[in-house]
Amino acid sequence: MGTGTTVLLVILAVIVFAILFFVAIYNKLIQLRNRFKNAFAQIDVQLKRRYDLIPNLVETAKGYLKHEREVLEAVIKARNQASSAMDKASADPGNSEAMQGLIGAESALSGTLGRLFALVEAYPDLKANQNMMQLSEELTTTENKVSFARQAFNDAVMAYNTAREVFPNNIVANMFAFSEARLFEIKLEAEKEAPKVSF
Repeated sequence: MGTGTTVLLVILAVIVFAILFFVAIYNKLIQLRNRFKNAFAQIDVQLKRRYDLIPNLVETAKGYLKHEREVLEAVIKARNQASSAMDKASADPGNSEAMQGLIGAESALSGTLGRLFALVEAYPDLKANQNMMQLSEELTTTENKVSFARQAFNDAVMAYNTAREVFPNNIVANMFAFSEARLFEIKLEAEKEAPKVSF
C-alpha cells in the first residue's frame, strides 16, 4: 500500500469520525429536546386538571357570593385565557413566545384565584361547605403537582440549553436550528407559592 493510499484512508477515517461525531451530537440534542417536551406534557396534564376544577369551584361559590359576581367572572376569564395559552405552549414547548404567554396567563390566574380565596374567607358558610372544601383540597394538591412538574421541566430545559450552548454542540445546534428553550418561571414571590387554602 502506497503513501497516497494511506493518506487517503486517514483522511477518509477522519471524515467518517467527524460525521459520526456530529451525528452523535445531533442525536443527543434531539434526545434532550424530547425530554423537556415530555416534562412539559406532565405540566400540561396537571394544568388541565386545574382548569377543570376551577369552574366547579366557581359554581359552588356562586350561591354564596352573589354580590361578588365580578370576581367570579374574572376567575373564569383568567382560567379561559390560561387554558388557551396552555394549548399554544403545548403545541411547541420550545417556543419562547408561547411559554411567555403561558407564564403571564398563569400569573393572572393565580392572582384571581387568590382574590377568590380571600373572599371565601369572609363567608363562613361557604368556607364550611363540604363541596368547596373538597374542591379547594383538590386544587391545592394539583398546585403542588404543578410545582413538581414545573421543576422537572425546568431541569430538562436547563440540561438541553446547556448541551446546545457548549462547544462543539453549539455548531450543530446552530446548523440545525436548535433554539433556546425557555424556563417556566413564576417571577413574583407571592406567585411562587401555591395558593393557601384553609377551611
